Amino acid sequence: MYLSTVLDDYSRYIIAWKLCSTMRARDVTDTLDMALTASGCDQTHVHHKPRLLSDNGPSYIAGELADYIEAKAMSHVRGAPMHPQTQGKIERWHQTMKNRILLENYFLPGDLEAQIGAFVEHYNHQRYHESLNNVTPADAYFGRAAAIIKQRERIKRQTIQHRRLQHRKLSA
Repeated sequence: MYLSTVLDDYSRYIIAWKLCSTMRARDVTDTLDMALTASGCDQTHVHHKPRLLSDNGPSYIAGELADYIEAKAMSHVRGAPMHPQTQGKIERWHQTMKNRILLENYFLPGDLEAQIGAFVEHYNHQRYHESLNNVTPADAYFGRAAAIIKQRERIKRQTIQHRRLQHRKLSA
């Protein structure tokens, strides 16, 4: 089984994913269609069309994918061969997911798909990321991160003030 995933580079939000029995260009375009629909980029006028960053796997160098990307007015950047660091965020996502999901045996693709779906939900909406200032990918993707960080700073200042006051009362 192959997992085709579209991850937002800025927020690390998993926009779309698909479990496939093959990894052909058609599987990639299906996943991209799902991502464009989920993000709304297929329905609105976007100044900067999405850009696909991928490795050099057969499905990503296929002419069918190149035609699809051209038809959608997108751009495609491929990482240097033998240099997975270029796709570091998606590689890290796959490692994190595998460490959690592959601890069990799955006898049916539907079971594996359900576990991946549950983990994507957890990853996007509950798992805090240090690189995102300890907010979830969903918070960053939907623009809530700044308000959350601002509120945390306010609470932190209030807590420090309260502790100083308590310390002064105890030492007086």
